[in-house]
Amino acid sequence: MTDASTLSHMNIKDMSRRWLKRGEGGRLHAENIPLHHIADVVGTPFYCYSAGALRDNYARLKAAVAASGVSICFAVKACSNINILSELARQGCGMDIVSGGEMARALAAGTPPERIIFSGVGKTRAEIHGALEAGVYQLNVESQAELDIVAAVARETQIRAPIALRVNPDVDALTHAKITTAKKDSKFGIAIGEIPALYAAASARPELRMVGLAVHIGSQILDLTPFRDAWSALAGLVRRLRDDGFSVERLDLGGGLGIGDDIQAGPDLAEYVAIIAATVGDLGCKLNIEPGRWLSGRTGVLASEVLYVKQSAGTPIAVIDAAMNDLMRPALYSARHPVLTDGPARAVEPGSDDVCRIVGPVCESSDDFGKYEGLGTVLAGDLLVFDNVGAYGAAMSSTYNSRDLVAEVLVDGERFRVVRRRATIADALQLEQPEAWHSKKNPVG
Repeated sequence: MTDASTLSHMNIKDMSRRWLKRGEGGRLHAENIPLHHIADVVGTPFYCYSAGALRDNYARLKAAVAASGVSICFAVKACSNINILSELARQGCGMDIVSGGEMARALAAGTPPERIIFSGVGKTRAEIHGALEAGVYQLNVESQAELDIVAAVARETQIRAPIALRVNPDVDALTHAKITTAKKDSKFGIAIGEIPALYAAASARPELRMVGLAVHIGSQILDLTPFRDAWSALAGLVRRLRDDGFSVERLDLGGGLGIGDDIQAGPDLAEYVAIIAATVGDLGCKLNIEPGRWLSGRTGVLASEVLYVKQSAGTPIAVIDAAMNDLMRPALYSARHPVLTDGPARAVEPGSDDVCRIVGPVCESSDDFGKYEGLGTVLAGDLLVFDNVGAYGAAMSSTYNSRDLVAEVLVDGERFRVVRRRATIADALQLEQPEAWHSKKNPVG
């Protein structure tokens, strides 16, 4: 059976990358390391990333956009482990950040501050101050109120702030409602009709250096039409601002380029680049894109052990040791991730549907990864692997239900290492040791 509630067992040979492969006996290998060997050393669940795949993805994207002069900044929120960021920084990749913590990670990973763009709708005064002191490339400002605060902090620091206004072009990204960011009712950006007046007013403020415009319409975009619509609107706005006598040096085109799976193909990279050239390529602006998922999504897997198998209404349920706190996307966005078995799939009994429901141990009904077919008979002790989780996987993990924080592993050729150790309940309890009591201050007078 195949319907919207099921996802077929992935055929690895059909994937666009080859770092995840099957060896003898159908055992899964990350580059040249058997996943079951990593499980024996590290325990489960764990995230595993391929350094080689990450480098290859960046090189491929860089080559594709080179002729258009487009710079690449990785969306740190997608996968914020500093070891992943370091791999990209060494290749010359910049970083798109949305918090002071992400700036600290980007800098710790070796990213030059002039390759860092600070986005985000709710920057604090302390974060703005830190960004100006660090010398980031630009701040993407999302409201008049934020602009006023940036100007005030710039006066205090005596550092002129490089500003791009984030435009909300009222474009539907044609993706999930919770990852669409550029419709008129979104919390993100400034309505496109308000930009000319705000750009003019900001250009008159000596604390600010208006460098350009930014836009970001959403995530996991597979239909490229919304990009064309948004960037065409952005191009028209640039021309209007220049007609009014203002300089527009830079355009931040945002991220959102999606990835495919065995059900739906990913977007065509050549078409994506052609749309950039057709819409904003003749403006003479410095162009920047902020991919997250496209660079890291297909470079990571989540490995988990089956704890128990039970039956419900005739369907086997595999209870695994990974949960919604380890991989939040299915519960949060109804996202689907391909699942692989480590080893050959076992045949099911004649007359039985080849369907297995996979759930986690967290005490929430939403801790349910869905029904999968093609896995064969699943037994306790099996290793199941969720694919395409290198973006918004570990970065969104938590310790809900007082569970350990999931470990992360990086593989490079024939070697691997833990790049985030499993944080245990003992670690968590240390953070909760009480400090001294504070008493209410006596009123003055």
